[in-house]
Amino acid sequence: MSASAFSAFEAVELQTEETSIFLRRGGSGPPLLLLHGFPQTHLMWRDIAPLLARHFTAVCADIRGYGRSGCPPSRADHAPYTKRAMARDMVAVMEKLGFPHFSVAGHDRGGRVAYRLAFDHPQRVQRLAVLDVLTIADAWERADKRLATGYWPWSLLAQAEPLPERLVSAAPDAIVDSALGGWGSPSHVFSDDVRAAYIDALRDPSHVHAICEEYRAAATTDHAHDIADRKAGRRIACPLLVLWSGRGPLEGWYADAGGPLALWRAWAQDVSGAPVDGGHFFPEEMPERTAEELRRFFVS
Repeated sequence: MSASAFSAFEAVELQTEETSIFLRRGGSGPPLLLLHGFPQTHLMWRDIAPLLARHFTAVCADIRGYGRSGCPPSRADHAPYTKRAMARDMVAVMEKLGFPHFSVAGHDRGGRVAYRLAFDHPQRVQRLAVLDVLTIADAWERADKRLATGYWPWSLLAQAEPLPERLVSAAPDAIVDSALGGWGSPSHVFSDDVRAAYIDALRDPSHVHAICEEYRAAATTDHAHDIADRKAGRRIACPLLVLWSGRGPLEGWYADAGGPLALWRAWAQDVSGAPVDGGHFFPEEMPERTAEELRRFFVS
């Protein structure tokens, strides 16, 4: 599936200071980095990247610990799997590709790497899009039983090892099927080949451990990084596009705070966006609509 979907894209593996990053690159024009979420890999962009490659140099990367990228050793504070560490990877990768400045779009976990890129490397990121996410700080500080039960990876995968690793490794198909079928996107969006690719990505113990470490980082050090930015008054300086599922939690859970745009305006200076009439995986459910929204924003 990945080979046919990205037939016009070059497969590249690059070494950063701490790990290796696998990516696919295609098209020409301004550089646009595309980052995936859980339980996905770069394959989530299979129908979007070829459309964007008509206007941009599209770079679809597996973030560290996911897909075909490396799994560096972790530490007790989970620092190697923070969004800050993942953002450093992407700066190094884009530099090696010849792009010291670039735009970035991220879905789910990739959205959080993307906004950390904009915080930590403002001189690098020209425009930013986040898809169906809030900041880690907002997600945790507004968490209740709906988050704990509806988006179970936040709490389950953040538990101390080896419990989540053993559970995921014992039934990777159940993990993928629960995620893909339970967060608002119809199951027919994911072909058997795509489903199998996402399951295969969870069969390697080192990647399973890395993914759990990434969730542990989100519950600890990543949250602390967000709080530090808030206390220091730092805000995302580049234009920010926020797209979210019109059928999902971001549409309804945060109405008392003014919704996703109001929450993001506390973190960024120039925010626009709207809901998309799809589930959490709307980029895969509605690739043409998603690609057009991204195209219009990134050519502005």
